Amino acid sequence: MKHPDDDGIRVDYAAEIYAAMMGDTEEVGNTAEVGAAAAVTSSATSAPATSSFTSSSASVSMPAGSPSTNLQTTSASQCEPSAAAALLSAATHAGPSAHSDTPLARELSEITRRRHALAAEVLPVPDKTRVLTVANQKGGVGKTTTTVNLAAALARGGARVLVIDLDPQGNASTALGIDHRAETVSVYEVIINDELIATVIQKSPDFDSLFCVPATIHLAGAEIELVSMVAREQRLRTALEKFLAESEQPFHYVFIDCPPSLGLLTINAFVAAQEVLIPIQCEYYALEGLSQLLTNIKLIERHLNPVLAVSTILLTMFDSRTNLANQVAQEVRDHFPDQVLTTLIPRSVRISEAPSYGQTVISYDANSPGSLSYLEAAAEIAKRGAPQ
Repeated sequence: MKHPDDDGIRVDYAAEIYAAMMGDTEEVGNTAEVGAAAAVTSSATSAPATSSFTSSSASVSMPAGSPSTNLQTTSASQCEPSAAAALLSAATHAGPSAHSDTPLARELSEITRRRHALAAEVLPVPDKTRVLTVANQKGGVGKTTTTVNLAAALARGGARVLVIDLDPQGNASTALGIDHRAETVSVYEVIINDELIATVIQKSPDFDSLFCVPATIHLAGAEIELVSMVAREQRLRTALEKFLAESEQPFHYVFIDCPPSLGLLTINAFVAAQEVLIPIQCEYYALEGLSQLLTNIKLIERHLNPVLAVSTILLTMFDSRTNLANQVAQEVRDHFPDQVLTTLIPRSVRISEAPSYGQTVISYDANSPGSLSYLEAAAEIAKRGAPQ
């Protein structure tokens, strides 16, 4: 969009900034929207010499008409309407050369670019079901968060996705809005009592093509019960293969969310899958257990599941402001250049908030930076498994 050479800013450009801050995905071009922006701009001309606003995460004061005003906030998507109007007022007086160099303007521009790129992208689907186990014996690295958000992102792109919650805490079931009270028939009955997955599966309320096999607290005792059972490592694979063979509509992806341990439940997940997805938190402790995890995967590949391979490593909770996060990310990329996704998952309040509403961040706030990152990661995974 072209701008005039004078010190002002065109009304339609001001309207575009306002729309981007409010998360509007449509172009601002009609008379009503431009008129609204013009009204905001007009009211700003009679404002006092200093305009200030307070958002949920930052308080900013700016001299009206100052080209060097530097606007800073933690996230453009969290701006309140009044904050957006105040910022629009400052941008209107500051001119193109000023607003284009502010951190917030650069963030807005980048978020808008990513949204447009994702909107134009059509995700390929695999020619056969991909079964991915999401595992890392270290807790708190984002296994469940990664499982549900990648599944939701792929379902949003048109794929049929099944999530198997193999963690007794049942957090994946919670995030997908699935009932997993103690009396619910769950994956425990599938593994211990040979219940059919078809009788246990539930559909997520947010996406028509996203399904879940829930976990209940009874799964906590499954480790002990499995010890004396025949073919204890194969029980989930047997049930899953039967379900996929008899399913009327094919599933494109199956994600298995593992507990933070290397017990029999996790071994069942490894034996049932073809691929392992490892989320790694961008901190030093996350690297310490990685070698042990890879050793165990090699043992299972050698003795129980010869097709198992680590196909994907996703860096999570990335904070670009710290040297440590950048160093960990680079070290992981150096050791696993083919497995590490280009996309980094940032620390995000929206990602943490979503499960409390029984949602993934994809359905909770699709325009947030965290949601965009998971959508981009899902696109990378889809392209890697696309038919050649």
